[in-house]
Formats: sequence, structure tokens, C-alpha cells
Amino acid sequence: MNKPAKSGRELIEEIDRTLSVTPALWWLGHAGFVVRFAHITFYVDPCLSNPPGRTRRMAAPLAASEIRHADMIFATHGHPGHLDAPSVGPILETCRSAKLVLPKSAADAANAAGIPYNRMTTTDSGLRIEYFKDNLYGRVYAVPSAHPHLDWTAAGGYPFLGYLIRFGRWTIYHAGDCVMYPELAAHLRPFNVNVALLPIGPQNLSVSEAAQLASDIGAAWIAPMHYGTFDEDRESEFVSHMLGHRPEQRFKVFQCGEKWTVPEE
Repeated sequence: MNKPAKSGRELIEEIDRTLSVTPALWWLGHAGFVVRFAHITFYVDPCLSNPPGRTRRMAAPLAASEIRHADMIFATHGHPGHLDAPSVGPILETCRSAKLVLPKSAADAANAAGIPYNRMTTTDSGLRIEYFKDNLYGRVYAVPSAHPHLDWTAAGGYPFLGYLIRFGRWTIYHAGDCVMYPELAAHLRPFNVNVALLPIGPQNLSVSEAAQLASDIGAAWIAPMHYGTFDEDRESEFVSHMLGHRPEQRFKVFQCGEKWTVPEE
């Protein structure tokens, strides 16, 4: 099993010590990320357990019970590996003011898995979540993701979402699970995305599609995700494509548990 670059208490302490003028990110494996700006710490799609029927190829960098600094947790949709109740539940236990943000169609499944409704904030495409802490302000917008279809219903809205996390002039797009659809780039362009975290692999974007989407929305940086934790490692394919076909596009390939601070433009 592959080992993270940093893990456990060492990783927690690094996150807590990080105070930068641009957002900092850590990859937790699969689609999981920590996004931190000053004292604000968000977790997106943390999957630190072993979902049923899947075997980890990459060790989780943290135990959920170690996390005591989460301000908000975001789940892009209700599938295991994205809404991972064995991870989210203990984080909510140790981070008493945190809430789980998730598509409204996933709330009942989350509650059946043991997450109280009063610890949830539901959202949908076109809505905005705001977070204030220590005179700092974060905004998170939701846009539809197609997996493989948009699957909108009047009662449940869009069951698959991407999140645009904004701190000042910095915007990080986390696509969740997503394939291309005609309106996706138009949804994203107004947000001036700095970093696009895009899923590559089966039932998600191909490497060339991810690169094209980053170009279409003018993203300064692209980082691949959703590979290597439970399935085939596609890192070399991504790097080869970017160097050979998109030499002008900046990209970041994370190691699990690695810190990366978004460069100032």
C-alpha cells in the first residue's frame, strides 16, 4: 500500500500552522481535499475509511477522529467515497461547530447513515454558502455536475454538484464526479477559476477532456483527482498529455498528504 507524504499528527500540525496569503490545499486521496485560507479550514469529499466493496491502494493520511479543526465539510454527492459517513460522522463529533454541506437529495441518505439533520446544510445549483470567521469571509457556490447525466428533479434538485470555493479573488473549483456536458464551461467562466480540481478516469473526464475544460474556463492551474486510491493510477497519462499537448497550461499533481500553496499570480 502506498504511503502518504505526510500523515497523522504531523499532517494535522502542518495544516494548523499554515497561514498564507493564498489558499493552501492538501490531497487526502480519491476526491478528498483540505482547503485552508488563513484560519478557515474546509474539507471536501473526505474519504478516510474503506467503503464497502473497495480496497485501498493508497493509505488514508488521517483518521477522522484526529481532525479537530474542520470549519465546514462538503460532500459533492451521496455516493460512498464522496459522502463517507464513517469519516464525516467522527469529524462532526470532534468539530462541534462544523456542518456538512451536501446536495439536498442526499440528506435523507446521510441521516440514515447516522448524521443528524441539524448538522447539515443542504444546497443546490445557483445557491451560495457563506462562512465568516475572524473577520474573514468564504463563499462556496454550487454548480451542476453530470454523472453521467444531470438527473435534475423538482424535489431533489441536482444530485451531483461541483463546488466553487472563493476566498477574496481566489476561486478553487472541485468538480466532484463529473463528465462533460454542453453548459459546464459556461457555468464556470464567470467565477474566474484559479485552480480546477478535476476527476479523471472511468465515468469521469478523460485526460484530454479535463485539459480542454481547464482551457475553456481559463483556469490558471489544473490538478487531477479521483485516481490512485482505489483504482488504476493515471498520473503518468495525465503528465504525458499535459507536457506533450498543453505545455502552456500549469498543472499540479499531488501526492497524498502533500501541501501545495496556490502561487500568487
